[in-house]
Amino acid sequence: MRNPRHSDGGTDEYTFGDGIRAGLPLLLPVAIVGLSFGVLARSLDWGVVAPIVMSIIVYSGSAQFASVGVLAAGGGIGPAITAATLANLRFLPLGLIAAPATRGSALRRVLEGQAVVDASVLIGLRDGRVHRGLLFGATVPQFVGWVGGTAIGASVGLGTDADKFGIDVVFPAFFLVLLAAELRSERGASARRVALVGALIALVLTPFVPPGIPVVAATLAALAGMTR
Repeated sequence: MRNPRHSDGGTDEYTFGDGIRAGLPLLLPVAIVGLSFGVLARSLDWGVVAPIVMSIIVYSGSAQFASVGVLAAGGGIGPAITAATLANLRFLPLGLIAAPATRGSALRRVLEGQAVVDASVLIGLRDGRVHRGLLFGATVPQFVGWVGGTAIGASVGLGTDADKFGIDVVFPAFFLVLLAAELRSERGASARRVALVGALIALVLTPFVPPGIPVVAATLAALAGMTR
C-alpha cells in the first residue's frame, strides 16, 4: 500500500509499515544466524555484553562472522578487523544505490545509512529506485532478529557443546549461502573462477602464515578479481 505523499516530486512512496511487513519473513532466519554468532562469540570468552554491542553497532553478519572466524582460528585483532572491513566493502555500491532514499543533514544521512543492509535494499528497490519506507521499514525486523538472536545466543552460550547442536556449521553455511548467490548471478562464470583462486590462495598460505592472514589474502584476491 502506498501513501499519497511524494518524496521525489511525483512518485508515490511506500509506507514504513509496508517495509516492516515486507521484512517480517526475514526475522526468524536472521535471528537464527544471530543466535549462532552470539554462541560463537561467547565461546571465545567475549562474555554476554560484547557480542550484543557489536551486533548493534556493526550490524553486519558477514563482517562479524569474518572477524570471529579469524579470532577463532587464532588470528590477531589486525587481521580480524581487516577481514571484517573487506567483507563490508560491498556497502559502498549499496550505499550509493540507497543514498537518494535518505534525508536531512549530512549527519542524519550518515546515521540513516547505518540501517542500510543487503536485503532491505533489494526489498526497497522498485521502479528503478529505492523507496524510503520499504528500505527502512524492512530493516526493523532484521535488526530485531539479529540483535535479539545475538542476545539469546550470547546469554545461553554452549561453550564446547556448540558442535553438538550444529551451531558450528552455521558460520560456514552462512558464507556458502552468500557464495551460492554470487555464483548464480549474471557473472557466475567469473565468480566461480575468482572463488576457486581465493580458495587456493587460502589453502596454500594456511601452513605458512599466521591465522587470519589467509582469509585476508583470499578476500583481497577475490575483490581484485571481481573488479576487473
